[in-house]
Amino acid sequence: MKKFRGIYLKNAREIGLMREANRIVSRILDELGAAVRPGVETMLFEDLARRICRRFDVAPAFLGYNGFPFALCCSVNEEVVHGFPSRERVLVEGDIVSFDMGVVYKGFFGDSARTFGVGRVSETAQRLMDVTRDALMKGIDQARAGNDLYDISRAVQQTAEEAGFGVVRRFVGHGIGARLHEKPEVPNFVPRGAKAVLLKAGMTLAIEPMITEGGHQVEVLEDQWTAVTKDRKLSAHFEHTVALTADGPEILSLSD
Repeated sequence: MKKFRGIYLKNAREIGLMREANRIVSRILDELGAAVRPGVETMLFEDLARRICRRFDVAPAFLGYNGFPFALCCSVNEEVVHGFPSRERVLVEGDIVSFDMGVVYKGFFGDSARTFGVGRVSETAQRLMDVTRDALMKGIDQARAGNDLYDISRAVQQTAEEAGFGVVRRFVGHGIGARLHEKPEVPNFVPRGAKAVLLKAGMTLAIEPMITEGGHQVEVLEDQWTAVTKDRKLSAHFEHTVALTADGPEILSLSD
């Protein structure tokens, strides 16, 4: 593992370990998504995520991280990120639910997120999810050696804002590898006065647009974790871990 301006560059072996970590995360998200339906308490997804971690003999990355009390971030409707699974919260028709999941495999991290509709959702909710997923893919397409980091940010921001949606600024993507959060930060918007950050092969990035139906402002609830939109409008979240290679971006967190 080499360093470039404080950013760890991964070799082929390390990217291979991250590929396996992220494959497991993707399997978990597949199974969580298949279990989404009206009438399900959200703690079911926490229990399922932990069972799958045991099946693959990996550690859940978020459990205990900075005191976070769950393996899974489960965020419903206006909850942007870091939502708590609960036996009291039951999904109803028309909800949207975001799952953010990470694991540790042989010392390397996987991290990915998806948002799912619960039964039939509104046209606005479906469009929000579609645009957020599209913004992620547009951002990933810019994750190429020789580009500026903020080419990723610009692609995400333009895709979301041209569709009439807001882009959360308080939470951003990040480098990832032997640590869950490494340099650099990967904003989903172009910060004012941002200086160029050259992208290099060997970088591994968790790119994760969090896009809102309304304004971009968020606030954190009394549990000190759950972030919600200030206007209580819907939020969607999609994330992939991506390796920058000489041949372009490789999404590590794809399903089999």
